[in-house]
Amino acid sequence: MRLLVAAFFMALLVASPGRAENGLKEGGRDVGEGFRKIGTETGRAFKEGGKEVGHGFRKIGTETGQAAKKTGRSVGEWFTETGKNTGEAFRQMGRDIRSFFKGE
Repeated sequence: MRLLVAAFFMALLVASPGRAENGLKEGGRDVGEGFRKIGTETGRAFKEGGKEVGHGFRKIGTETGQAAKKTGRSVGEWFTETGKNTGEAFRQMGRDIRSFFKGE
């Protein structure tokens, strides 16, 4: 009887690690799938965040470009007005010199 009980326990010990190994494999597989799912979700989050950042930079770039364009226009208008005023001043000076020498 003792021999039968000992053989039973030895058979149980041999079979138990096999079951534990299957459980470990399944647990490892579940952990792997969890990591894969986390990686996928993290990738999607980075993608969405990147899109938002890209849109923000695009908006800032557009606004900066428009501001530079307005500044360029105002500087151009200033140079145009200054050039016109300078030209008119020289014309008037020429008229004054002519009038002086003509004796008018």
